[in-house]
Amino acid sequence: MANLNGAASDLRSTFLGVYSVLKSELLNDPAFEWTDGSRQWVERMLDYNVPGGKLNRGLSVIDSYKLLKEGKDLTDNEVFLASALGWCIEWLQAYFLVLDDIMDNSHTRRGQPCWYRVPKVGMIAVNDGIILRNHIPRILKNHFRQKPYYVDLLDLFNEVEFQTAQGQMIDLITTIEGEKDLSKYSLPLHRRIVQYKTAYYSFYLPVACALLMAGENLESHTNLKEVLVNMGIYFQVQDDYLDCFGEPEKIGKIGTDIEDFKCSWLVVKALELCNDEQKKVLFEHYGKENPADVAKIKALYNDINLQSVFTEFESKSYEKITSSIEAHPSKAVQAVLKLFLGKIYKREK
Repeated sequence: MANLNGAASDLRSTFLGVYSVLKSELLNDPAFEWTDGSRQWVERMLDYNVPGGKLNRGLSVIDSYKLLKEGKDLTDNEVFLASALGWCIEWLQAYFLVLDDIMDNSHTRRGQPCWYRVPKVGMIAVNDGIILRNHIPRILKNHFRQKPYYVDLLDLFNEVEFQTAQGQMIDLITTIEGEKDLSKYSLPLHRRIVQYKTAYYSFYLPVACALLMAGENLESHTNLKEVLVNMGIYFQVQDDYLDCFGEPEKIGKIGTDIEDFKCSWLVVKALELCNDEQKKVLFEHYGKENPADVAKIKALYNDINLQSVFTEFESKSYEKITSSIEAHPSKAVQAVLKLFLGKIYKREK
């Protein structure tokens, strides 16, 4: 492999190279008797669903591990292993998204049709999701079986998957058709959904993987989880904001949170700030497909100046997260957390 301590674009291509290695191992897994048809199906399914995103979660395992090694050049093997863990997170993400899109009856993902909407795929996508999930322990077994932290890795992935599924459940049961009641939406509910559904797997998991590889004990890093969860919540509030106020060209999708009756930070804040008249408008028009209803909600958001409420939330969160990072005893861990925060602060997509 080429020198792996180079620039970001090199890192990305190295990372994609590791995907090819892992894919080929999985397509030749000795626990199953492969046929051309089964191998082609799984390969097409993987290529369609796993490497297509921004790869932020996966790449941040390598970035984090580098910072934990405090400037020492990594061996090719270390880069390979950190990349393999990064890909396990991308596999986990693919598994969630394939099934999520079916549950949400979505049409597109990452600018292409959702996997289950591809001709001849349909509900086979459910089993494909299960296969994606099962690839993770195969990858871990292939490359980490002999490591002292192997059991910790398995525990970590199992626990984070459990937390994410529970978060998805709270989200789904909160938006049950026919039980649309805005009055149950609140900041604590929003926080709970985001913490479990997004923050653990997107923010805590990549750092926890890097810490285990660096020989650290996760038990001794409890406040770290708290900081990363707060970062995940901040990230999701930005997402909620961009869904409504972002430019579709920049964010790559057209937001539908208002139509979908989502427990978005914006609607929760609006409920707090509205007078009784405005509340009536919210209750009457939120969660309706009709563009005229959506326009009424957006106009109301502008009337109560939600954009500046968000800007204030953004700078307050940034200050709070920064000071909790600076309270961390380890300078290397501080560097990891600051890297994460720098990537998301004032993002536009």
